[in-house]
Amino acid sequence: MTGIVVKSTGSWYLVRETATGVLHRCRLRGKFKHQGLKVSNPLAVGDQVDFTVEEQTEGAGVIHHIEPRRNYIIRRSVHKSEHAHIVAANLDLALLVVTLVSPATSFGFIDRFLVTAEAYQIPVRLIFNKVDLYDEELAGYQEQILKMYRRTGYEGLRCSAHTGEGLAEIDALLEGKVTLLSGHSGVGKSTLINALVPDLDIKTAEISQFSDKGVHTTTFAEMLEVRPGTYIIDTPGIKELGLVDIPAAELAHYFPEMRALLNQCRYHNCQHIHEPDCAVREAVDKGKIALPRYDSYLSMLAGQDNRH
Repeated sequence: MTGIVVKSTGSWYLVRETATGVLHRCRLRGKFKHQGLKVSNPLAVGDQVDFTVEEQTEGAGVIHHIEPRRNYIIRRSVHKSEHAHIVAANLDLALLVVTLVSPATSFGFIDRFLVTAEAYQIPVRLIFNKVDLYDEELAGYQEQILKMYRRTGYEGLRCSAHTGEGLAEIDALLEGKVTLLSGHSGVGKSTLINALVPDLDIKTAEISQFSDKGVHTTTFAEMLEVRPGTYIIDTPGIKELGLVDIPAAELAHYFPEMRALLNQCRYHNCQHIHEPDCAVREAVDKGKIALPRYDSYLSMLAGQDNRH
């Protein structure tokens, strides 16, 4: 049978059967666990798999094939620094929930997420939550940030999970897609999901009963059905997001506003730091590339991408 992974607890996977929508508790054949990929999780939520159900195990299944991933979001593993952790796979859209207060999301964090998504060709929208907490000055600052990212090609919208502002627009973005919802802890993802997914308690109860008791599950994502054909992948709050497998020489390619200028630098291997006749630095000086974005680039280039 074929299905999609909707939750992982580390040792067991919950798979929704494609044909029927029935949930199956599955384990992974051992040979998949060591295929040269330096990842802490061989399977991620969103993975499409082939599995068989063993009658003697009361409906539990064995996953014996993982389809090639169309894309994925990856981060450095929390527990094993030399490993990476695949947050979710096969995404149509990623929504990054950011806040300017309680807590404040840094430009560095936003830009590392955007670079990661850009590297795997995943469209991103920025969701500025908790706008009900903004005073006039903060609202004006938020509008400037929105415009800065919009000029770069990243659309964003304001929302408040508490007042309902922006929820209809977010719901429209989700339609017919598998969407990753990500952000720092405390930015209001859970409140947003509660507002967007009707009968959430029923859906999560159905999924959580498959979880191993006593297993620490907070490092894993979970796919929730908003309505037939429309899914949100909820992720635990990400404190830090280290870049994975992006060589320094390629980094500028994942900043769209820099990518457009790369063939205009004097040197083909220009790193846009202090080289003469650098089109990127010239654009920064003229205000055509926003300084916070350029600072994020320099930070990532210097290998400081594990800081938030």
